Amino acid sequence: MIDLGRLVTAMVTPFDAQLNVDKKKAEELVEHLIANGSTALVVGGTTGESPTLTGQEKVDLYRHVVEIVGGRIPVIAGTGSNNTAASIELTQKAVECGVDGIMLVVPYYNKPSQEGLYQHFKTIAQTTKLPVMLYNIPGRSVINMKAETTIRLANDVENIIAIKEASDDLSQMAEIIERTADDFVLYTGDDKMTLPCMSIGGKGVVSVASHVIGKEMAEMIEAFVDGDIVKASQLHRQLLPIFEGLFIAANPTPVKAALALKGIDVGGVRLPLVELTEKERDYVKGLFK
Repeated sequence: MIDLGRLVTAMVTPFDAQLNVDKKKAEELVEHLIANGSTALVVGGTTGESPTLTGQEKVDLYRHVVEIVGGRIPVIAGTGSNNTAASIELTQKAVECGVDGIMLVVPYYNKPSQEGLYQHFKTIAQTTKLPVMLYNIPGRSVINMKAETTIRLANDVENIIAIKEASDDLSQMAEIIERTADDFVLYTGDDKMTLPCMSIGGKGVVSVASHVIGKEMAEMIEAFVDGDIVKASQLHRQLLPIFEGLFIAANPTPVKAALALKGIDVGGVRLPLVELTEKERDYVKGLFK
């Protein structure tokens, strides 16, 4: 239904000095990401500070990014939440904005059962014809969507076509890849797992680090796809300190700081996130020496 490529960027939301969404900065960021190898964008996801964006801000951002991109790469709207009805409503608004797909995160805080997860995702997906990417992130949602649940959804719901699997469990990833159709694709949601994930049949990564090392990540991915495992492995090892260092504090605080160091101003973060300490900022700066 859709090819998102191998290097999908979970885009940060740029803010102005008053922490309002800055559309001009969004234009500059989108152009930067496309120029540096991003093959698709996720807008309004966790890295985009979705918990502190209003519904209207998300809709306005979807529409604006779709306009900027102009069909050059797919735009995926993060419309998932822990409220099924609210996710359906936001998904319908995203459709009207012209996005190419939606991403639905595992519900957080209310801790549904595996059957609850299945019904939640199936119910939302069946309200749209857009392709759906599931998003499993146990570190934030507390619960892990088991491989069996993902496989059921992939097999039962036609427009569920991908998963962003951020469990870092290669066995779980392998089971999903093995027991789903070839046109169902799995991405890791953790930059440092890009190469390990692809080595077992994963498609690629939904990335944070691609904001600042997109070309290098694209080179690593291309080397692996071309069969140059030695080069891909070498690049993985070189980039690993950045992959890990960008999570020295709550995402997206470090990557926003890293972008600023690269001369790309995307503003600060909204509470309850806070800016990096001076020590943390120096650490991030040291990653790029």
